[in-house]
Amino acid sequence: MQKRREFLKAAGCATGATILGTNQGWAAWFSTAPTAKKIGIQLYTLRGIINGKAKEVISALAKFGYTQIESYEGPQGIYWGMKPSEFKKFTTNLGMELISTHCDIYTNFEKKIEEAAEVNLKYLICPWVGPQRTIDDYKKIAAIFNEKAKRCASYGVKFAYHNHDYSFKKMNGLYPQDILMQETDPALVRFEMDMYWVVAAGESPLEWLKKYPGRFELSHIKDRSHIPLNKENFESVDLGTGSIDFKQLIPAAKKLGLKYILMEQEFYPGGSPLLAAEIGASYLKKIKF
Repeated sequence: MQKRREFLKAAGCATGATILGTNQGWAAWFSTAPTAKKIGIQLYTLRGIINGKAKEVISALAKFGYTQIESYEGPQGIYWGMKPSEFKKFTTNLGMELISTHCDIYTNFEKKIEEAAEVNLKYLICPWVGPQRTIDDYKKIAAIFNEKAKRCASYGVKFAYHNHDYSFKKMNGLYPQDILMQETDPALVRFEMDMYWVVAAGESPLEWLKKYPGRFELSHIKDRSHIPLNKENFESVDLGTGSIDFKQLIPAAKKLGLKYILMEQEFYPGGSPLLAAEIGASYLKKIKF
């Protein structure tokens, strides 16, 4: 996981530096008034600055217009050093809702389900299984997903899997993603489509949404650079500056059962993850969906 020692780089946005530079006057920087759209953000976008400063960072996100949050199991845990109920109260007071979280599904999962149910968190999400050696290995993973999803369902929580590119690359003529979707119970296992990684695998997000309407309930909206950056790799860049046409894709995806739009970014051309989050919110607000 990428580490940054500075809270904001010198190239960061002045707005973000101002917000995070003081503990006073918070009411001026966020609003709990309803917004025209519900847009969310995966907190991994802020991974370099959120540790130890979760309240400041999340308050800034509320100011940008985000109303939904997806967490992850970071250094301070899913609830960032707070008790689940404390985190829920804090975000609710900001006019925000914790929708989902990425987590390790193999460690203390029962406790995570119980805590999720306590705060009405909708989804627990497996973020990674890694490339497998055989198609049968993916079938075994699908069976595990079914089992984990049943436990979640018993508490009223949903289970989902977040893709990377490897599941959209054929093995012996088969897509592992097909195996994961066909071998899991549609009533129990949901999916979170990371559109960046689908494109990175050379596939069309829209075609996969059409192939499995209603199965992809969440999405990571993460743009992809037009040219290779950062040691010749394509990177996730500021929304609206990359190669993925979200203005067309998001409205179509919503018609195919997509429920949650979650901005995520891993590379920051402007130097600041907070600036990237602000740009992402502004971009999403302009899309009609």
